[in-house]
Amino acid sequence: MSARMKPAEGAMTLAEMKEFAGFAAATQRYIRRSLDIGLEREDAMTRWSRDVVEAASIRAQARHYERLPEIRTLVPDDSGLDRVEAFLAPLITVTAFDLGQGRLPTFSAYRFLYERLIGANVRPWLPGAFCAAAALPHLHPELRRKLLQSISEAAATASGWSSRQPAFFPHWVEKVEASALPH
Repeated sequence: MSARMKPAEGAMTLAEMKEFAGFAAATQRYIRRSLDIGLEREDAMTRWSRDVVEAASIRAQARHYERLPEIRTLVPDDSGLDRVEAFLAPLITVTAFDLGQGRLPTFSAYRFLYERLIGANVRPWLPGAFCAAAALPHLHPELRRKLLQSISEAAATASGWSSRQPAFFPHWVEKVEASALPH
């Protein structure tokens, strides 16, 4: 197998990049921060903490994300109900934390993050986990309404899901002054 990317893979990666670019700046920031915490890529506290409130949020997120390795191993292979409870309970709890932060305002932003945190095999389970977490009483009623209205009928009723792993994992990018760019 060659190290070069196939044209279809490149097109899908570009589509993922475009989707990410369409999210609000706060959502992009939260996704990058969450990937740093959930995939243990960077010291999130050093990279993302701007004040004591954000530092507390990062610590809380890291505590919730300690369950991600367990969740990754529990993703059911099919729609069988025998493993659903052990899997969905922690997934809904972590999802509820993230939705409660107010930085994942749509199902598409949530799906984008969670298919990277957990893997492509979680896709069939994301609409149910999202809806369950978005309906929990810890969220303000207006936020619950916006979240639940953000999931399309197509996403909620899909008959199948891609097993292709995500290719684009956004990272922190240092700002470069325009004067430092080559002319």
